[in-house]
Amino acid sequence: MKRDYYEILSVTRSATIEEVKKSYRKLALQYHPDRNPDNKDAEEKFKEATEAYEVLSDTDKRARYDRFGHEGVRANDFGHYQNANDIFSHFADIFGGMGASSPMGSIFDQFFGGGQQQRSPNAPERGADLQIPLQLTLEEIAIGVEKTLKVRHLATCATCSGTGAKAGTAVDTCATCHGSGQIRQVRSMGFGQFVNVTVCPTCQGAGRTIRERCDVCRGEGRVQEEATLKVNIPAGVNEGNYLTLSGQGHAGRRGGPTGNVLVVIQELPHDTFLRDGDDVVLDLEITVPQALLGAEVEVPTLTGHSILTIESGTQAGTLLRMRGKGIQHLSHSGKGDQLVRIQIAMPDKLAREERELLEQLATMEHFRSPDSKSSASTKSNAASKSKGKDKKKATAEEGIFDNIRSMFS
Repeated sequence: MKRDYYEILSVTRSATIEEVKKSYRKLALQYHPDRNPDNKDAEEKFKEATEAYEVLSDTDKRARYDRFGHEGVRANDFGHYQNANDIFSHFADIFGGMGASSPMGSIFDQFFGGGQQQRSPNAPERGADLQIPLQLTLEEIAIGVEKTLKVRHLATCATCSGTGAKAGTAVDTCATCHGSGQIRQVRSMGFGQFVNVTVCPTCQGAGRTIRERCDVCRGEGRVQEEATLKVNIPAGVNEGNYLTLSGQGHAGRRGGPTGNVLVVIQELPHDTFLRDGDDVVLDLEITVPQALLGAEVEVPTLTGHSILTIESGTQAGTLLRMRGKGIQHLSHSGKGDQLVRIQIAMPDKLAREERELLEQLATMEHFRSPDSKSSASTKSNAASKSKGKDKKKATAEEGIFDNIRSMFS
């Protein structure tokens, strides 16, 4: 069984991307095979951490993993890496830009000869994702719903087409870094060379300079816009589920791809129903006569009202099941059930006639306490042997029932 990715990286399920990167970087350096020669256990832990990082650092894969576990992501994304260096090369971006002056940078150079190609600061940059909470009622969750959302995001400036330059003006290659976005300083030491790479102070890593900024975006290349999005929510979603709207987030910098919108489901509390997985629970109060005599009552459901049969003699706390009246299953066909929990409503006050009827009823056989029934049976067997008397008692009880029903109903 595969271990939980969050457990592997020792992060919480709410960890940010930066926290995931930091934890992975620590584990990768600790278990890299160059640091642990001929140590198969370290190599496996290195590969395990790398697999966990690739999923948890990718918004879409992480959302699928949170929702479906290991089955939600590809079973093996790592078979094409031939060795540890190949794996580390794939994730070298989380070590990039630190330079040899930092501890991580120097260790990275020590392991990999300083020859790993780092991502250029002026390379296209993917836009950030937007996370939007969406509150849903239980009725909407039960059958699915289409929602219209309004979002504010950074869109590519139409005036300058994202260049940040005023129309008719040129964008020049930075004269300081010659377009690389970096300043590289090399110093010779007694045991080799010391390399320090920093962001170009002239262009701030962009690799280019703008003569005149766009009047609309002020050189940013992106502007705030409001967009209207429609999202189809499938039936059966749960609190915390994500739905991804690809390419609807913030526009990327320097021509980079647009980020995504993550719609996070929030379930509103319900006044009538309590959710239990795909089942719903309803507390239903019935009267004393309904409990004693049975009845057919109309009860609310998530999609309207239905008739529920109450059997005679139903006790408080009885759970009645209405099949198929719950929530549509998310991953397969069919619906959950509605569970009706019976509560018997007792009157706060009794009218004189009601009290007299109940006092008469309390003296009859089926309404005596167990002790009094036993005592009465011991003292007089003649009453139980007389069918005529039993019939009269039953008739009297039914008459009292009818009177009580007319008063309590």
